[in-house]
Amino acid sequence: MKLIVSTHQGVLYNEEVEYIVVHNADGEFAILKEHVPVIAVLDEGYVKMVKNATEYFVAITNGILEFHDNVASLLAQEAHIGKDKEEAKQRLVDFRKERLNENRKEQVDFTQKEKELREHLRNSKAGHL
Repeated sequence: MKLIVSTHQGVLYNEEVEYIVVHNADGEFAILKEHVPVIAVLDEGYVKMVKNATEYFVAITNGILEFHDNVASLLAQEAHIGKDKEEAKQRLVDFRKERLNENRKEQVDFTQKEKELREHLRNSKAGHL
């Protein structure tokens, strides 16, 4: 079966696997080749993928999993792969912290630019005859 993991940044994983185990707030369930079609909503959780007796984990935030015709498609807001679930979750946490810091910096930059624009408008006496 094929597993495709995508985020808004692009495809994170697109390969054949033997089976997957999905873990979310409701518990765990496995999907093997020729499984009946499934759709599952995943708030926070992970997907264990097994390929050639090797396990990898994808930690996800806000996703949806669809399985049909031996293709499992996972679309997530955020996802990161690790050799074990702790590594995958830590990569996800680190990524979220980095993004939060970038957003804060951008907000500070935006606030500073807005302040400069107001000052330039005031100095240019725009709108005054």
